[in-house]
Amino acid sequence: MDFVYAIMWLLAGAILIFRMGRENKIFYIAGGFFLFLGCWWLADALMPQLLLFEGIPGVILRVVTVVVLILLCRVMLQERQKSKEIDRQKKQQSSKNGGKGEKS
Repeated sequence: MDFVYAIMWLLAGAILIFRMGRENKIFYIAGGFFLFLGCWWLADALMPQLLLFEGIPGVILRVVTVVVLILLCRVMLQERQKSKEIDRQKKQQSSKNGGKGEKS
């Protein structure tokens, strides 16, 4: 079962990086993290004597997870603020043009 999780994380990471990465840079960060998780699960499946989910290695995994989640939340909030600002500017331009949008 550990191999299934490893493959799942690796596929999710690859999809996020190669398919979704062009849309937004946040997917590169998330995809990289998922690749890291896939490698972690694969290492645990191949070498169970290392006990990668217990003790110091488990703490390292949790710390990395918290850091990545905080980073992802920060980037996501910045992107949300940018999109709100762009929407606000579009509304202001629309109201200046008498409610008519610009033709592209």
